Amino acid sequence: MLVVEPGAPETPAVEPGLLDDSAAVPEAARGRRGAGLGRRIWFATWPKVAAIAIGLFLWQLVVWSGWKPEYVLPGPAKVFAELGDLIADGTVGEAISITMRRAAVGFALALAVGIVVGSIVASSKIVRSAVGSLITGIQTMPSIVWFPLAILLFQISEQAIMFVVALGAAPSIANGLITGVDHVNPLLLRAGRAMGARGFTAYRHVVLPASLPSFVGGLKQGWAFAWRSLMAGELLVIIAGEPSVGSLLQNYRNLNNAAGLMAMMIVILFIGIVVDTLCFGTLDRWVRRRYGLLGD
Repeated sequence: MLVVEPGAPETPAVEPGLLDDSAAVPEAARGRRGAGLGRRIWFATWPKVAAIAIGLFLWQLVVWSGWKPEYVLPGPAKVFAELGDLIADGTVGEAISITMRRAAVGFALALAVGIVVGSIVASSKIVRSAVGSLITGIQTMPSIVWFPLAILLFQISEQAIMFVVALGAAPSIANGLITGVDHVNPLLLRAGRAMGARGFTAYRHVVLPASLPSFVGGLKQGWAFAWRSLMAGELLVIIAGEPSVGSLLQNYRNLNNAAGLMAMMIVILFIGIVVDTLCFGTLDRWVRRRYGLLGD
C-alpha cells in the first residue's frame, strides 16, 4: 500500500521488476555486436564465394566446349572427387605437413637474413652504395635459376630447397625494411631526438615503428617469393620418403593423372589464400588499425 503525505506529489505505483531495466542492456548490446559480427563475416565471405562459383562455372564451360579431352582437362566434379579421396586416405594431410614445415623454416631463415641485411643497408650509406642495387638484382632473379647451384652445393637434399627459399624471400623482406626506413617522416626523427632518443634507442622506438607498414608489405611479398621458390624446389628436388605437395604434383604429371594434378594445384592455391588471409591479412589490418588507416 502506497502512503502519500499531504502536499507531496503522488508517485505512481511501479510493478516489481520494472524499476531497473539495466539488466536488459548488456543482452541488447551483445545482440547488436553479434549482428554486427555476422554482417562483417557475410560481407567478407560472399565476394570470395561468388568468385569461386564463377570460376568453377567458367571451368565447366571450357570442359563442355570440348576444347580438350576430359582425360586431359577434367571437370570440377571429377577433380574434387579425386581431391576428396586424397584427403580421406591422408595423402593430402601428410603432404601439407611436410610442405608447410619447409615453408615455415625457409621463411624464418629469410626473415632473419632480410632483417639483418635490411637494417645494415638502411643504416649505412657506404653499405647501401656497395650492395643496395645488388639486393634488388637478386630479388629480380627467378628462383629456378638458383637450383643448379643449390644442387651443386647441397646435392638432392632439404638444404638445397631451404637455400633457394631463403634466397627467394630475403631480398623482398630487406627491401621492404629499407623502403620503410627511407620514408620515415623527418619530423618524427626530430621529435625523437628532442625527447632524447638517439642511436639504437631512436632506431628501436622511432624508425622501426614508423617503417612498419612498408615492412609488412615486404613480408607479404617475401612470402609470395618463398612459396613460389618452395613449389619450384619440390618439383625439382624430390626427396625419397617425403611426399610433399610439389612432389605429388610432379608424380601425377608423370602418371598422366590430370585429376590428381589439378587437385594438388587446388591445394596449393588454397594454402596460399589461407596463409595470406589469416597471417598477413591479419597483420596488415592490425598495422592499419594501429596507424588509424582502417575505416569503420
